[in-house]
Amino acid sequence: MWRSVGRLRIIEEQIKTLPLLRRGVATVPGSQVAEHSNEQQERKGEPEVRQTFSSLRQRFVYPEFLPDPKIEWRNSIREKLERMDMMKRRSQVDLPEFYVGSIIAVVSSNQHSASKQNRFLGICIKREGCGLRASFVVRNVIDNIGVEVRYHLYDPTILKIDVIKLEKRLDDELYYLRDALPEYSTFPEDMEPELLPEGAAVPVNTTKVIMKPRPWYARWERTNFQGIDRDSVMAYVSEKMKLQIPKHQKPWEKYDLMKQYRATIPEEEQKEIFAEVDSELHKLELTRKKLKRKRAFVKPKKLA
Repeated sequence: MWRSVGRLRIIEEQIKTLPLLRRGVATVPGSQVAEHSNEQQERKGEPEVRQTFSSLRQRFVYPEFLPDPKIEWRNSIREKLERMDMMKRRSQVDLPEFYVGSIIAVVSSNQHSASKQNRFLGICIKREGCGLRASFVVRNVIDNIGVEVRYHLYDPTILKIDVIKLEKRLDDELYYLRDALPEYSTFPEDMEPELLPEGAAVPVNTTKVIMKPRPWYARWERTNFQGIDRDSVMAYVSEKMKLQIPKHQKPWEKYDLMKQYRATIPEEEQKEIFAEVDSELHKLELTRKKLKRKRAFVKPKKLA
């Protein structure tokens, strides 16, 4: 009995101290406490948003830093060593931002040339590969002949890559330019560069190319490329070939989540990868912006 009475007294004393605790907490107005907590949450959230934005942008600007999604080809040590080699190469030569559809000029060394250099200008029709095996294909029509050159992005013979016109296309590959009219792949060697304002979004070229008569490099009527004029394609296709088109369609693939998962790298892993090279890439971007400002500046001429 005495034990139960003692417990009741302890509980009463604890209840008496509750208002004092409430008063001590209430010395700061509730609105200020809420504002302070909201500010802390916003401050905590800001770096995460910036990091997410930068990583989302970097995976499009530097797609070669992401490893191959095939799990049987993965090796974390090799991938880390390759990223170190890639950053060392980028510190020696400027590898600018460009996409499929951008017009670029690649300057590479050639010991058999009189000037010891070769310069090839054209449109980028494909980017593929990862790590040190990343490559891109440049196409141009010279003397009515289509010429394509495949370059490895981290090839030590590449001296410089100039972006003549930075833009994107509606498709991830432009191999259909091989069967399109030559005007879509013809660019003069002395084409002047078009500089975008700093901070401007990369424009998307929505041109739909007109195809030449068959034979073609591929059965373009069976594909779903958005950059092809479908009317020009169907004009050269027979009725029998038109009936075969539905047999080769795979409309369920866009709903196949497992296929998309196997073909991509998880976002968490992407953040870890770009966190390793973020600081060095940021320094390279700053130096590139300084060079871009110098190119955009035109020295005034003295009047006579």
